[in-house]
Amino acid sequence: MVKKVAIIGAGPSGVLLAHYLLRRDEKYQIDIYERRSDPRTVNFSKIRTFPISLCERGTNALRQIPGLEEAVKAVSVEMTGTIFHGKKGKTQVTSRKKPLVTLDRTNLANVLLEKLLENYDHTRLNVHFKHQCLQVDFAAKKLKLQKLKPETTSQEIESEFTINYDLLIGADGARSVVREHLVNTEVFECQQNYVPNAYKSIFLPNPDQTPGIDLQKNKIHTWRLSNGVAMLMLHQPDETISGVIHFPYAKNPIAELKNAEKVTEFFHENFPEIAQIMPEYEAEAFSQRPISQVLTVRCNRYHYGDSVLLIGDAAHAVSPSIGQGCNSALEDVVVLDKLLDEYADNLALTLENYSIIRQPDAFALRELSDYCFPTSKKLFTEFIIRNSLGKILHQIFPKTFFPPIFDAVFAADISYKEILHKNQNWISRVKKSNDQFFANN
Repeated sequence: MVKKVAIIGAGPSGVLLAHYLLRRDEKYQIDIYERRSDPRTVNFSKIRTFPISLCERGTNALRQIPGLEEAVKAVSVEMTGTIFHGKKGKTQVTSRKKPLVTLDRTNLANVLLEKLLENYDHTRLNVHFKHQCLQVDFAAKKLKLQKLKPETTSQEIESEFTINYDLLIGADGARSVVREHLVNTEVFECQQNYVPNAYKSIFLPNPDQTPGIDLQKNKIHTWRLSNGVAMLMLHQPDETISGVIHFPYAKNPIAELKNAEKVTEFFHENFPEIAQIMPEYEAEAFSQRPISQVLTVRCNRYHYGDSVLLIGDAAHAVSPSIGQGCNSALEDVVVLDKLLDEYADNLALTLENYSIIRQPDAFALRELSDYCFPTSKKLFTEFIIRNSLGKILHQIFPKTFFPPIFDAVFAADISYKEILHKNQNWISRVKKSNDQFFANN
């Protein structure tokens, strides 16, 4: 019997899960409901999007669907290392054996969606944009939705309607509506917190067009200041460069940058390379761009009975500091797929064991994301030394020395739980130092 699946959210994890389910011998019929407009038909938003890096965890998940990895890499740039810039131009460089695949999140979602619609017709798949989840009746397996009005009409509200489902997937992000309804069920607990840092996105033209600027392609570029402000920039396939600037939310200098003149002055003082390639229109746009915060999510389980599952940020949103949010979300799909194989698509056993298996890794990822990178300049220097020394020792004595923390995080065959266990002393030290820093700022 074909099972009717409703996926709430058309982000990377929700769409990739549709790929995986639809290839399972016609056992599933899928409807995807997304609150926003079709990203392929609307103007590119420089507020809602941000650059992401896919490591082996993420690319391994794409690789299981023919053509996906190649399609994603076609709109990506491969990064072979990271350059840590100093305020006076001094740099430190780290390298990696396997490149990271970097691209804009919107482009990733678009590629996954386009390949999905190429492979399946309306007999098995329907994607509904501008549809908002309003209410879930878990006992009756019913979902109430609202079709939102198009931006081009003055009509107030379109119709509300109810559907039945056999399996409901909450892939609707850190502010998941599905998860909000699960909070009212028995033995479901959820903790939500904002990370102490906030961020703004930055979009710059081709840096090669500015004389005297040398921002190597195929490298992630990052800057750090002593007051907790940090910036990360990535080259894009169209020769532009974009990224984010992070800063303490409670006490930060970014809030004071109300116009292009103040933005330009701030960047000249703190990030001179970036200031030289920032045009006036981007300085003005940056001043008006809203400050964003990252909401982290920690749940004691990710399923309800045999019919509801949370994946990705809806289940375990984390700080973006080590670039594992999207990677872990895509890895969720691989874990679920293996369980469906193991339990012959028995949803009760699959969903229960998904929570059992995935929760320890998600909890560990939260700790690693919060406390892998130190705010302290002294500890950060130690982090660079530990990382460099760890690479050498692991290469010479791979059975004796565990990979350095970043290499381990990027690998697909080492669990987050094991990485945390091997680095617990370091994480504890950084936690104490970072908590003290943010308490004083």
